[in-house]
Amino acid sequence: MAGTVVFDLDGTLADTSADLIAAANACFQARGLGDLLDVAADQLIAFHGGRAMLRAGYARIPADTLLPPGAEDQDYPLLLDHYAANIARHTRLYPGVDAALEALAGQNHRLAVCTNKPERLAEALLRELGIRDRFASLIGGDTLPVRKPDPRPYQAAVAAAGGEVAASFLLGDTDTDRKTAAAAKVRVALVSFGPEGPGIARLEPDALLRHFDELPALASGWLG
Repeated sequence: MAGTVVFDLDGTLADTSADLIAAANACFQARGLGDLLDVAADQLIAFHGGRAMLRAGYARIPADTLLPPGAEDQDYPLLLDHYAANIARHTRLYPGVDAALEALAGQNHRLAVCTNKPERLAEALLRELGIRDRFASLIGGDTLPVRKPDPRPYQAAVAAAGGEVAASFLLGDTDTDRKTAAAAKVRVALVSFGPEGPGIARLEPDALLRHFDELPALASGWLG
């Protein structure tokens, strides 16, 4: 085997923002607050997770609207339940994912997923998208007691795939992924077609991926 390519999920393999925002808005609707997040404008918030979406929505309610104590803790399980029931209604793989994964396998690379999405939801989503069998391992945000940017989930994903950290790299879309790679002492490529677009270059990753068509050549150059 040549090496291991580790993928983030949301915002890297698939655009999940619309389904994530719909789940948060379902919580706001249940409180009579309407849709507080916008599918187009709030994509970046969505990729920071469920609690980040809830907090962003609460911050937009009128000053005289009172939330009960512990609203976030009350709403978070509801958000997850709504999301699980509608996990791939609008979610789509980014262009070129299938072909890139096939090409990487043809280069004898191991493939893994390391995400901060809860493991059961990540498993369900990858199966709905038809690509779960492409990956030798999956580590979710609750698989271990710690999550990215702690390096241990990344290391566990590589180990579970049968690889070695020294012969691996991470493909992601956020500063969390950049920090994870730095902590694990591996290279990181960030996608420039995610929610932040080309502006992600500000994080100075080892490489920018403009399209999945570029990934096999990048992996060949970095991993042999």
